[in-house]
Amino acid sequence: MIVTLTDFGNSEYLGVIKGVIYSINQNSKIVDLYNFVNPQNIREGAWILYNNYKYFPKNSIFLCVVDPGVGSKRQCLAIKTKNYFFVGPDNGLMHPAASKDKILSAIKLPVKDASMTFHGRDVFAKAAAQLEKGMEIDLLGLRTSVEEKLKFHLKGREGEVVNIDNFGNIITNLTSLKKSFYKIKTNNFNEKLTFYKTYDEAPKDKLFLVKGSSETLEISIKNSSANEILRLKVSDKIKLI
Repeated sequence: MIVTLTDFGNSEYLGVIKGVIYSINQNSKIVDLYNFVNPQNIREGAWILYNNYKYFPKNSIFLCVVDPGVGSKRQCLAIKTKNYFFVGPDNGLMHPAASKDKILSAIKLPVKDASMTFHGRDVFAKAAAQLEKGMEIDLLGLRTSVEEKLKFHLKGREGEVVNIDNFGNIITNLTSLKKSFYKIKTNNFNEKLTFYKTYDEAPKDKLFLVKGSSETLEISIKNSSANEILRLKVSDKIKLI
């Protein structure tokens, strides 16, 4: 199974990489994890991958293309971990998930004759398809090591905004302290918010905190967008105490 994670959105690029995969393996099984990562937002993509890869069958191949450095000297990688494979750019996108599952080997993929603007099609899709068809990872290129090791900011109770979902919930990487109230501090907001176990328990028209599916705290507002009020962005620092 090949699982896609990209910032391709509604463009033709996703269809093209699937076409490349099927041209190599007509029996391929392709599942979309998420293809609407905000353009070039490596940290957002890394968080989505980090929190969701484990829900897929073992030996799934994650084809990850959020690649603002395409055509540069950054490596193209195929990574084998304890339970999965990850294929994509060496820009930090795959590192949190791959390292969590324990990296066993990393291969530098060749880029000769590839488009300087579309490694997703000419390098990553081909490698993913070959892995799915049964090729040993060592045959894809030369052994290397992961160079870009993205880490989410976490210093005491100061973390970061790691995602803002399509409902406008502001997702942090800070875990719950099992408190009823939290003091929240960002660049433009410094107030106390109430914690609720569910969206249904929360009052209307007021910001509140909830523990999301990633087991971290999220800022929400019932049936509306919290981020329309706070106007935060991924990587903004935030304190919850």
